[in-house]
Amino acid sequence: MKRVFLIGLIGLIGLVGLVGCRQEPTDVQMVKQQPAIYPDYIGVTIPVGIAPLNFDVVGEGIDRVDAQVTGSKGGEVRANGDYADFDLKEWHALLEQNKDGELTVTVCVRKDGRWLQYQDFKIHVSPYALDEWGVTYRRIAPGYEIYSHMGLYQRDLSNFDETAIFDNTQVPGQCLNCHMSNRTDPSHFVFHVRGAHGATMIQTEGKREWLKAKNDLLGGSMVYPYWHPSGDYCAFSTNQTRQGFHMKRDERIEVFDLSSDVFVYHPATHEILTDTLLQTKDWSENSPVFSPDGKTLYYLTCKQQEYPAHYKDEKYNLCKIAFDPEKGTYGDHVDTLFNAVAMGKSLTWPRPSYDGKYILFTLMDYGYFSIWHEESEQWLLDLQTGEARPLKEINSPRADSYHNWNVNSHWIVFTSRRDDGLYSRLYFAAVDEKGQFTKPFMLPQRHPKEYYDESIYSFNTPDFTKRKVDFRAREAAFEVMSDKRVETRVR
Repeated sequence: MKRVFLIGLIGLIGLVGLVGCRQEPTDVQMVKQQPAIYPDYIGVTIPVGIAPLNFDVVGEGIDRVDAQVTGSKGGEVRANGDYADFDLKEWHALLEQNKDGELTVTVCVRKDGRWLQYQDFKIHVSPYALDEWGVTYRRIAPGYEIYSHMGLYQRDLSNFDETAIFDNTQVPGQCLNCHMSNRTDPSHFVFHVRGAHGATMIQTEGKREWLKAKNDLLGGSMVYPYWHPSGDYCAFSTNQTRQGFHMKRDERIEVFDLSSDVFVYHPATHEILTDTLLQTKDWSENSPVFSPDGKTLYYLTCKQQEYPAHYKDEKYNLCKIAFDPEKGTYGDHVDTLFNAVAMGKSLTWPRPSYDGKYILFTLMDYGYFSIWHEESEQWLLDLQTGEARPLKEINSPRADSYHNWNVNSHWIVFTSRRDDGLYSRLYFAAVDEKGQFTKPFMLPQRHPKEYYDESIYSFNTPDFTKRKVDFRAREAAFEVMSDKRVETRVR
């Protein structure tokens, strides 16, 4: 009897403790402004299934946060603590209930011993599904001359779970980059290893091959890959890349190519399909991508300059050439699709939407390595009308760059330095039927301020993935260091 009483007493004390920890608002004073929150989720549009948009309230003297989220179609969730940390199951249930609706967020804070309530703000729940499991990206510490800790990672977008696909602690001294799946399907996966044990890894349906890093006939490595929708081909460019350092405070590093060409690789035969139109002496061809129907190859082209003296004259246009997937052959002429040079600008990172409507690209003053250009911004080319416009609804005053579409072409992921000007973070935005984008939101973290304040890594080259990438990293590490490579041949 005493034992039952003791257990009951302990339970009651625990309940009282929980209530005491919650410390709900009392004697609230209204504030005529919305809260300053980090990350800025005010007015964003999110998909059903996204991880909770946890946030901190920015300001001195705040020691408690109470956030209530109410759905326009019913339901609510509440967080009370040092920051807004929502319950995962309750959050997902609320979003499911309010698809194509909106959430009203009421924020109270205890500041200097008094409770304050800010004006409510809205979060919109998109009617467009996010059909992917998560995102993949490279996470890399700042550095220029040595390969510090970096890796290819994947993140479950429904929660906060991040796992490494391949980390260079498993292959010391190597640089891992340029990864890509086929239309977000990781059954076709590719990335490049740069360093003493360089190689290009191609994995199709679980079968993995390590290609010799350089083909002597090409004069460079196989980088910047993009899959043909059939999975039968993968486009690459081969670049002799160099880097230089600026003396100006706001400019740090410049990347340029002594030469670059474009080609298509046929994994089944290990053949490299070349063409004189894509491998010219006086022009640099770069960053190829296939159209969604697989019948067109888009790529960048730039008049070759004397580097590094005339690096600011390195300016790229967007071109296209026909491609016959049945024969593995190219068309007989090249067309300029977007003339950035005529605007005094340079174009980079073209990414066609998978529905065939648009090409999303980055525009900047010169060069193609946009992640280091403060002025780089996102543009959208309408393939039906031929018109292009800057995406003012998602651009920022700082570098906006690497981007990719999700498979239904209603979401994009991209990198931006808008957060602190130093590190590139991941942002997401929705796209409606008219090509209008919503306010971007930062990749959610369990405790965002703590995570991003303490992180020393930038995110780049993000892509969506339909499911978790199946990659046996331990076996792959032995394969990289063994230097056993598949030879390619030029056709």
